[in-house]
Amino acid sequence: MEDLIRRIDALQRRVDELEGRERAEKKRLATANQAATESTRSRTATGSSPPQAVASTPAYAQQPPVTNIPGLLPPEPMGRPNEGGEGDDALRSDLPGLSLRIPGTQSEVRVYGFANVNGYRDFNARNQTDAPTVQTIPLANSPAAMQGGDFGLSARFSRLGIDTRTLTGWGTLETRLEGDFGGGAPTSTNATFRLRQAWGELGTEQFRVLIGQANSLWNEGVYETVNFSTNLNQSFVRQPQIRATGTLAPGLTGQVSLEMPDTQYTSVAGVFTQNSTPTGFSGLSPAFTSLPDLLGRLSYTNNGLLLDMRGLLRELSVRTEGTAAAPPALTKDAVGWGVAGTARFPMRWLSAAFGPDELLGMAYYGQGIGRYFGGNTFGQDALSNIGLPGTTTDFSLDPLTTYGVTAAYRRFWTPQLRSNFAYSAAWQEYPAYALMFVPGSSSAVLLNNSMQQVIGNLIWSPFAEMRGNTVATGWLDVGLEYVYMHRDVLGGSAATGTAGSGFATANRVVGSVTARF
Repeated sequence: MEDLIRRIDALQRRVDELEGRERAEKKRLATANQAATESTRSRTATGSSPPQAVASTPAYAQQPPVTNIPGLLPPEPMGRPNEGGEGDDALRSDLPGLSLRIPGTQSEVRVYGFANVNGYRDFNARNQTDAPTVQTIPLANSPAAMQGGDFGLSARFSRLGIDTRTLTGWGTLETRLEGDFGGGAPTSTNATFRLRQAWGELGTEQFRVLIGQANSLWNEGVYETVNFSTNLNQSFVRQPQIRATGTLAPGLTGQVSLEMPDTQYTSVAGVFTQNSTPTGFSGLSPAFTSLPDLLGRLSYTNNGLLLDMRGLLRELSVRTEGTAAAPPALTKDAVGWGVAGTARFPMRWLSAAFGPDELLGMAYYGQGIGRYFGGNTFGQDALSNIGLPGTTTDFSLDPLTTYGVTAAYRRFWTPQLRSNFAYSAAWQEYPAYALMFVPGSSSAVLLNNSMQQVIGNLIWSPFAEMRGNTVATGWLDVGLEYVYMHRDVLGGSAATGTAGSGFATANRVVGSVTARF
């Protein structure tokens, strides 16, 4: 009996010990979570909040976010407001994704994405693409204009991604693998999966390094839209790079990157890129690259205000030796550079009556930066007179001067209903010999010396809610958008010849439904 009593006492002591450890662990986790919450609130107050800080668990979330691991940075956002990816806020997720903690590790994994269907109706010329750019809208009096506008549906920009975060001795290691079905022909129902992003980033909130394919440092969406086009003055370039990011002061972030180069130029023969040549041109492309593009960015945020400056420096090169281009065995190099500035101003700074409304603006100027504005140009980093009369012994490579402005206003009628209104204009300056390109050829009809675009939309997000001074849009967006586009070709009808008039105008209505997870 005495032995049994001793065993019972020992068992009771063991139970008390285990319960004590459990209470201590719960207290430690509660203290760590409280410290993480206070740290997040402190960063928010100083304007340097983490990219996807969540003030509260949304009522529409099926599962709460996984508990923070002390020291683990928040995930790279699936899309920041008004920057860095097609569709911008209308496609941005406020949900944590389908997240889980890997048992026994300091790692978290989430799967995220969205399903989208996008319908459009043109009212001028037939333009069979779900992502039209201003530079390529069909000319007035062209065959496409004679047919008239048509209707189309597309789901090919639906997206899927996997994001991981692991706490290491050097900080947080985050990886991203993301793709969509935007490859292949716009009118095909058998969409082709394509890689969007594949990168790893290691470091802390103070300093981190990214390696892989990611959004360019030059990227800027400026305003919110429901169409998947690279609109005028927007940049949505994704390419391999090495990037360093550092926090310089509260709210002030500096970034620098070395990114994949690609010389693109236009001559009388057509458009040349590093990896492609015009139809009928045999052999290697004369477009050449030998140095990566150098980009830098400086951003300041404070209580909804954003001030952003970015710049780039690049080399453009043409080497005709070993190609079918004439004259033979010549190399021409030129320097491309550009600067841009963006501002986002919260209207509540003027009056609380404006609520979460925002006023946005962007301006840029540069030479040889066409490839970073996919909605404005293709193959027009530079022009060359190679192949024109008088260039049998020498030729020129001339980076094009380009500049533009965008102004936009984001209006919240209610937290669930909002509109965006945007106006963009862009100009390009060409050398005089551009007027010698063959009238009606691809070289001539895409030399737009001025372009304009107007966008207005109405977006309904039934599960949106106010979070402090901002709106969390929820998991569902239903949008209707009007898009006006106009371009004027250098040389007018004399340059476009039988291809159509020397200008183009397009009016399009877009409807979009996006469901995110």
